[in-house]
Amino acid sequence: MAGGGSVVQRLYLSVYNWVVFYGWVRVLYCTTLTLLAKGHESVYEAVEQPLLFAQTSALLEILHAILGFVRSPVSATLPQLSGRLFVTWGILWSFAETHSHVLVTSLVLSWSITEVIRYSFFGLKEAFGIIPYWHLWLRYSTFFVLYPIGLVSELGLVYAALPSIKASGKYCLEMPDKWNFSFSYYYFCIILSILYIPGFPYLFHYMLTQRKKALSKAKAA
Repeated sequence: MAGGGSVVQRLYLSVYNWVVFYGWVRVLYCTTLTLLAKGHESVYEAVEQPLLFAQTSALLEILHAILGFVRSPVSATLPQLSGRLFVTWGILWSFAETHSHVLVTSLVLSWSITEVIRYSFFGLKEAFGIIPYWHLWLRYSTFFVLYPIGLVSELGLVYAALPSIKASGKYCLEMPDKWNFSFSYYYFCIILSILYIPGFPYLFHYMLTQRKKALSKAKAA
């Protein structure tokens, strides 16, 4: 995200980042507390509402990219957010009975740790324009571990839900109908999962490029 722009724009982005940061802190706090007190079987029930809020709020980031409020290109923002929203609403919320509790826990932890770092980073940047080097390093380095964990967890949850998706017929349309159109949510999920294959190296390479640029700039300053 950009650190420039008008005062109003920077104020808006600062408020946005800190509000969503609070949402992800709640997710991480509830996950940790529930994991220690009740085990991973109870994690999703405990974090569902703050997770839906925090993840859905990120829809605004697509608008931010389109309007030029941030430097992140739409080509990188859209696929990443689309995948997360699909898993959040289309799998976690819609097919809760299919969850692997271990995968849910690993996914929520990887997402929340990543986003607590990311939103606090941009909140500080927009509000003060200064970021400690350790925070910069965390922002551009933790993805080496957390991104693959999140990806495997997402795909694992989709795979676990496929039998239930196929049996339930949920979100499916079959001809004949008034639109003369058919749609299989089961095959949609499979196709979307396959798109992760080219999507992962593209996004990972993008993050590597951003890391090199950010850390090189910080060292030169």
